[in-house]
Amino acid sequence: MSALPPQPLSPLDGRYRAAVAGLSDYLSEAGLNRARVEVEVEWLIALTDRALLGTSRLDDVQKDRLRLLYLDFGQDAVDWLAAKEAVTRHDVKAVEYLVRDRLASLGLDSIAELTHFACTSEDINSTAYALTVKRAVHDVWLPKLHQVIAKLRTLAQQHQDAAMLARTHGQPATPTTMGKELAVFVWRLERIAKQIAAADFLAKFSGATGTWSAHLAADPDVDWPEISRGFIESLGLGFNPLTTQIESHDWQVELYDRARHAGGILHNLATDIWTYISLGYFAQIPVAGATGSSTMPHKINPIRFENAEANLEIAGGLFTTLAQTLVTSRMQRDLTDSTTQRNIGVAFGHSLLALDNLLRGLGEILLREDVLLADLDDNWEVLAEAIQTVVRAEIVAGRSQISDPYALLKDLTRGRRVGAAELAEFVRGLDIGEEARQRLLALTPAGYVGLAASLVELA
Repeated sequence: MSALPPQPLSPLDGRYRAAVAGLSDYLSEAGLNRARVEVEVEWLIALTDRALLGTSRLDDVQKDRLRLLYLDFGQDAVDWLAAKEAVTRHDVKAVEYLVRDRLASLGLDSIAELTHFACTSEDINSTAYALTVKRAVHDVWLPKLHQVIAKLRTLAQQHQDAAMLARTHGQPATPTTMGKELAVFVWRLERIAKQIAAADFLAKFSGATGTWSAHLAADPDVDWPEISRGFIESLGLGFNPLTTQIESHDWQVELYDRARHAGGILHNLATDIWTYISLGYFAQIPVAGATGSSTMPHKINPIRFENAEANLEIAGGLFTTLAQTLVTSRMQRDLTDSTTQRNIGVAFGHSLLALDNLLRGLGEILLREDVLLADLDDNWEVLAEAIQTVVRAEIVAGRSQISDPYALLKDLTRGRRVGAAELAEFVRGLDIGEEARQRLLALTPAGYVGLAASLVELA
């Protein structure tokens, strides 16, 4: 058997590449290296802006040319770094050499020794990861989540009056509306989305073991902690002043736990919609040319929701592993976080793929209100709750002598179907006031939805 040409091992880089490509700008190896170059360049500019260590300020033209190292970061830089890392066996050191090399070509040799000045690799890495994860979440992942929420909200509003039989424990239960049930997911997802949008993205910039020792050795009269804080905050990040060699990753643990939580809610949505489709509540819109089954021509399979379900499970597992691993580092530093963090993009990739499938799937379904109404009409026994509650109110008001209304309705309805006529006959024979009797006789399963329609407005 002949060997295949080089192939992507992950489906995220193969079959599903188009759906997750937006993350590659940030959470790929190249995206990380570009951010590392950005940090190195901006640290050079920060040092010279303050004329530290006897330097002079760069003019605006010099700064602009220096910033092009990351603003125009492309394949040439990717290849250069790959070749250099093959020699250095150290990714951050390769980035440092790249910046030094470009300084020479820019005529800025005089500040070459400020490249990576007093930094440990994790000063660069923690800042670069915070930048790339923040940008990936805010520019790619959260907008897709908000699209799903917006689609759900639209569907909830469209169907806020569409009465349907609830199914607690999978059994017929007090009716609701499809709109209200979808609005529940809107409310849940909005809440977690706000938490993720407000998440911290922290970095450290305090040297080899977080003590600013080298900084003070070079110039003991500079307030290095304040310089570091100002630098990190100028990048739009939060500053962690108290660390070991690494930033402690607690912000990442919090973020990935919330992303996993969001995925759990979305998984619940996917399985619920799948179930509603199987009950006939939603019809799937045929896609021209698509095949549902290789042998059964009639089928339209709910693959968007099944795909989302599977990818959310993969993402959830990875987010859990990230959170569990990154929370711990042996004493001042171990390397378990390095390999783990290289899978941040994989976790968000599977999550983004699930969001893409959910958004597509929600756009390919139509509500079958006739099916919902037929289902309600087959289950008049769900009005037993209303009847026994009204009887209780009548007893309290002194208009009924019934001793145990719950048991009375249980004997009538538990485990059996009760039709409209039988239920009406039962109500007519109840010892209750006439106004209450007429209210119950006018009640139907489709009309027994309480405030369901108006609750949609809360989402």
